[in-house]
Amino acid sequence: MATINPEFGKELKKYGAFDFNACYNCGTCTSVCSLSTEENSFPREMVRCSAVGDEDAIKESLKPWLCYYCGECTTSCPREAKPGELMMSLRRYLTAAYDWTGLSGLLYKSLPVSIIAFISVAIGVIWYSASQQFEVEKIMHIGHYFEMFAIAGVFAVILLPNLIRMWYFVILKPKVKVPFKSYITSLGELFVHMFTQKRSLGCDDNQVRWFEHFILVIGYLSLLFTTVFLDWFSATNLLVIILGYVESAIIFIVTVDFVSGRIKKNKEVSKNSQPSDWFFVIWLLLMGLTAFLVRLFIDLKILEYNFWMYLFHWIVLAQWALLIVPFGKWTHFLYRSFAMYMEKLKA
Repeated sequence: MATINPEFGKELKKYGAFDFNACYNCGTCTSVCSLSTEENSFPREMVRCSAVGDEDAIKESLKPWLCYYCGECTTSCPREAKPGELMMSLRRYLTAAYDWTGLSGLLYKSLPVSIIAFISVAIGVIWYSASQQFEVEKIMHIGHYFEMFAIAGVFAVILLPNLIRMWYFVILKPKVKVPFKSYITSLGELFVHMFTQKRSLGCDDNQVRWFEHFILVIGYLSLLFTTVFLDWFSATNLLVIILGYVESAIIFIVTVDFVSGRIKKNKEVSKNSQPSDWFFVIWLLLMGLTAFLVRLFIDLKILEYNFWMYLFHWIVLAQWALLIVPFGKWTHFLYRSFAMYMEKLKA
């Protein structure tokens, strides 16, 4: 029997939802959605579950992740209930529901808490650097190891348990029977969606946005590999150095376009940006820019006299690795990919 939470609507609005109770169940949003099918009908079903407070149904559902927010449902809604923004809010809510630490919910719902968290990480980086007398080589060496251990630690301690919780809500708790073989044979679905997000191509007029996301994902993962495993900041190989420059430039250029879109609000997806949306694109932009400048300072042999540049990069990197990746919008990339995988398992 489903557990109904009459206060759920108020809770969901803390994640950015608007007046979804204005919906009178006409079905326009579902009929105009190019991704909605007979088997996976949305967003109307999710609107009704939200309105009645059926949290269990929402936690068990993958439908919020099947939406790529083209905004057509919102622009077509005769009641201005903003179903597209509701789906986005449900993704934030589910991110918090999967998170065993509870920090995702705090950061999503409270801007002051987010600001305090960002400031605390910055103070920690500066304090550690000061304890090392701001020695460039030593701190850069430690920074390189921080990248490696942060990636492994965040995945092992936070993201992996969260994915297990997601699996529990979607597969185990509803008692969906999945043969063990299917977990192996469906892995291709996981990796295809993780690297291409090909489902979003089904959205009307979404090819440009899909291409930008594709380039951004490839650029981000490539820069991560180049910086962490090829040790770009210490590399002497010309090919590695040029590769790092190109990757950081790509990230910077693409995210400039994303930030510009959110400022102009020229598309539905950009009209109701939450702090987490801004943090994601701005910090990604800063990652690309500061990485580019640090390597440039190294090649110009001026980094030793401009340590502030690396310190700023390390602060951005630490905030990204410790806050945005495990608790912010970056997780949408991970959960959406696993949602496609679990959808394949359920099928």
